[in-house]
Amino acid sequence: MKKIALVTGGGSGIGRATAHAFADVGATVVVADCNKSAADATVEAIVGKSRQAISVAVDVSVASSVREMVRVIDNRYGRLDWAFNNAAIMPRKADLVDLSEEEWDRLMDINLKGPWLCMKHEIPLMLKSGGGAIVNTASMNGLVALPAAAGYVASKFGVIGLSKSAAIDYAARGIRINAVCPGMTETPMFATAAAERSADASAIAGLLPIGRIGTPEEIAQAVVWLCSDQASYLVGHALVVDGGFTSL
Repeated sequence: MKKIALVTGGGSGIGRATAHAFADVGATVVVADCNKSAADATVEAIVGKSRQAISVAVDVSVASSVREMVRVIDNRYGRLDWAFNNAAIMPRKADLVDLSEEEWDRLMDINLKGPWLCMKHEIPLMLKSGGGAIVNTASMNGLVALPAAAGYVASKFGVIGLSKSAAIDYAARGIRINAVCPGMTETPMFATAAAERSADASAIAGLLPIGRIGTPEEIAQAVVWLCSDQASYLVGHALVVDGGFTSL
């Protein structure tokens, strides 16, 4: 049976690449994003390859929006097999004391509350259809700190803890939950953060044992593998895909 896959933050970067990767292995993909036109563009490109996808607008920080996203999937397909909870934001560079309460709350609402809300509504649909696999996007900065990014780092450490806790709650019920921890990857979010920190690509690449910045497609392949039967015994794992940076 054709898999039904959901990608949040599917309008660009790692989300868009993963939507394509899911489609390439035969899944029908639900591309969700707060930017509906970006999600539509991803869907158009997938459909242009004679594969199946639909778009849904979602704000992962709002319970009613996430609930509606999953309701659409249930009404249309009656099942959900794979979910990649990827939507996230990167804040401006700021020391902890300079980060406003509003900025902190927005980071937590999208980066941490978002994956929780998504799983809260995805899991019942997966249970109804016999199980599934969920991958949450953490970061290498869910394992090691980044200067002047306390809120972001805290949110991504939280995603790893959330994923591990959810994993042990649902593994015996047929749902495998893991996290992926991308390193420096060529995405719009990374480009914005690098520009704010006045770091050029060659200097950043020089920090990595592999000697280059990663591509969204490389992260996407890791996500697809985590969802596949090839990773059937992997539960509660935080898979680091960072060119060796956290091994230094």
